[in-house]
Amino acid sequence: MATTTDTTGTSRPTLFLRNATGLVKAWSTFDAFLYAFWSVNLVTLGLYGMSFVYAIPDGQLLGAVLLTGVLVTFLVLTYAQLVSVMPRAGGDYAWQSRILGGAVGFVLAITGWWFTLWLWTPIYANILVVQFFAPLAYTLGWSGLATFFGSHTGIFVSCLIVLGFVSWVITLGMEGYARIQRFCFWLGMAGLLAMLGILLFSSHEAFVSAFNREAASLFGATGNAYQATIDAATKEGTTGVSFGTFGVTSTLLLLPFLAFYLLWPVWGATLYGEVRGAKEYRKVFSAMFWGLWVTVALVAVIILLIVKTIGWDFYYAANAAYWNSLFVAGSPAPPVSIWPYPVMLAGWLVNNHLLQALLIAAMGLWFFGWAGTLFLSSTRVIFAAAFDRVLPEWAANISAKRRVPYGSLILMIVPSLVVSAIWAYQPSFQGIFLWATGVIAITFLGTVVAAAILPWRRKDIFENSPISRFRIAGIPVITITGVASAIFLVFMLAEWSFNSVYGTSFSLNSASPIYFGVTYLAAIVIYLVARTVRKRQGIDLSRIHREIPVE
Repeated sequence: MATTTDTTGTSRPTLFLRNATGLVKAWSTFDAFLYAFWSVNLVTLGLYGMSFVYAIPDGQLLGAVLLTGVLVTFLVLTYAQLVSVMPRAGGDYAWQSRILGGAVGFVLAITGWWFTLWLWTPIYANILVVQFFAPLAYTLGWSGLATFFGSHTGIFVSCLIVLGFVSWVITLGMEGYARIQRFCFWLGMAGLLAMLGILLFSSHEAFVSAFNREAASLFGATGNAYQATIDAATKEGTTGVSFGTFGVTSTLLLLPFLAFYLLWPVWGATLYGEVRGAKEYRKVFSAMFWGLWVTVALVAVIILLIVKTIGWDFYYAANAAYWNSLFVAGSPAPPVSIWPYPVMLAGWLVNNHLLQALLIAAMGLWFFGWAGTLFLSSTRVIFAAAFDRVLPEWAANISAKRRVPYGSLILMIVPSLVVSAIWAYQPSFQGIFLWATGVIAITFLGTVVAAAILPWRRKDIFENSPISRFRIAGIPVITITGVASAIFLVFMLAEWSFNSVYGTSFSLNSASPIYFGVTYLAAIVIYLVARTVRKRQGIDLSRIHREIPVE
């Protein structure tokens, strides 16, 4: 702990934990772009999240994707401006605590980035299973391995694999993780181009034949498996879906589903204290903006190719049949018993199991390039709170060589092990996980509200920042984009809270909001205890939160 000596010769603690964070600017703007691109991952999160849109068949998915991209751009504009004002480790926590106050900033950011990200570990693990282990195992004829990952122990093992890999890549440091990102990006893009090429140069008739062949070969299906999949969905009401269908209200209702992946281009905002040139607004904006819109463009291409080759009615039916068989009592099992992963389906157009496996493996790099997002951003929020002396000082310790905040990383790993065990062995508790996306959206809402009032609440910071000249009709641009982002986020939160179609409404699931209510209460208690303890040590947290964090 850094100390200073007053006029009486008494040693007193300094304002911040140290005179410098010890973190280094190890990332380029391209590295920041890759992190934003992985955060809105069109494969791991996009294909997974869009598999639920069959629940609103009258919505126009492509139109909803483009609209979501436009609305999230306001969020990108807001965050990019905040980064240029205060490019510090901790992102949401640093801004909220300096604008809204230390208590509000700590409670919102710590709940969203620390307590909630524990719950994402099993979600990442489930995605790893349905997009990598299960399709790869069935393709290679290892059905027993695929079945194992569906067992309680297999689910826990998948969580351990995720935790082990994520911990390893984060301990490589920012430079090491940047190399992992780049490697996975280039090879993953090669796999994506191969998949798109297969869909582009194949016909719908070829897909029907390939699906029936592989459903029989790999899953033991008999007869016309393609039609049987559609029939299974029809029994639960998913019928006659047309890509050209466009209902305005229904299209808007698709947005909360799409937010599962398109809401996150600002996920790396907590890391910009370690990005070179972060004070330059255009560089920050470009990294987040292109991370979002390259993804939107690729999603549009994938959607159009699914319409052309796989068939839109079948795409909806396959997803509906799979999810209904898991969650709707009495639903018939589809001919293909695992999630209809579009990469696997595209690979079936190549009548060679080895090549199919290679395609799945290459596309698996989209998971491994993205997996570090599970903890990397969170460790910087915990680090920032400890550096401000709210959390224990050891949580801000960093390794001398790679500049890894290992104390913060431990605070992510250990609780995640417990959460993973509960998820695997007590499935009845899985309902509490449903609001994990909503709580992070609440954290974002706190940030955009802080951004909107920044020019008045902290005029000293705003006027001395490079964005002070950005105005429209005399109104600061950050206020305009902050308000627009807030309206968008409130719409999302309202739909998740009260619309039963998403499965997260309070009427269907009261356990999840109660759980997260308890986590907010826990954050309040931690802050009050910290404030009391620090006051006894002669440290004024409110004074710390009035100052811009040191670098």
